[in-house]
Amino acid sequence: MTATRTAVVGYDGSDFSMQALDWAMDECELRKLPLTVTHAWRWPYGEASEEAKAHLRKAAEHVLYHGAACARSCSTVAEVTTDLYEGSAGERIAELSAGADLVVIGSRGLGALARSVIGSVTLYVAAHACCPMIIVRGPGPIPVPADPGPVVLGLSPTTPDEALEFAFGEAALRQLRLVVVHAVHLQAMAWGTAMAPLPDVEILTRAGREGMAERLAPWRERYPGVAVEVRAVTDTPKEALGAASAEASLLVVGADRTRHREGHLGTVVRVMVEHSRCPVAVVPAPADRPRQEQGDGTPSGREG
Repeated sequence: MTATRTAVVGYDGSDFSMQALDWAMDECELRKLPLTVTHAWRWPYGEASEEAKAHLRKAAEHVLYHGAACARSCSTVAEVTTDLYEGSAGERIAELSAGADLVVIGSRGLGALARSVIGSVTLYVAAHACCPMIIVRGPGPIPVPADPGPVVLGLSPTTPDEALEFAFGEAALRQLRLVVVHAVHLQAMAWGTAMAPLPDVEILTRAGREGMAERLAPWRERYPGVAVEVRAVTDTPKEALGAASAEASLLVVGADRTRHREGHLGTVVRVMVEHSRCPVAVVPAPADRPRQEQGDGTPSGREG
């Protein structure tokens, strides 16, 4: 049987998760996807009676069903299901991602404290999710700008095709232009007798543009309605993408985790997850997606 296509959103009742829910509902309406609202809970105080745990579970059920009720009443999503899980939120969302088209999660912001809080959930999911993951920042409802910014794609030679497909698809769905950013970074060089000649910035930039044009050609043909702006900038990838995120509706970065230790993100992706000034989509390479063991693609442990 064909695996069920769905979007998954992590919901804990906070303003940040409410914003993630708003984004997830929007994605489901655009993509015609069902929505799974998931909430993880655990007893944090060591040993406890089953009665005490039952009270906490009841509270968790209330939080989860509130999120599902909001999705049902505030959107046109055809199907909303719930997933209540006892254990790690990050591990559960990563597990559910194996049967999903998209995962959406909220983030508390940009400060050091916020990063320490999201480290166990957002960064874990970003490093382990099997499908594209969108991290939505800030509390409260998502503002609807009169002139929304573009979708921005960070493009390097190691960016997986899945990231290009996601960025073009998102720009097409939202009817936004796509800005593709390629950073031409000149490595710092030490002066000395054996110093190599300084690289020609113009030649490197031109080569970067030519490489991008070749890489983007099939996607432009596939998505002729998407207006594409190509930028080859002489800066570090972190600085180039950070600056571009200030004007963007969504920043898309590819996570080629085959190049890093298991469960670890590349430096640029991690910095964007923590510091981007707009929502971030982290799109894994295909090698990160395991084969489905269940024929119907339904994650185990789902309730509701």
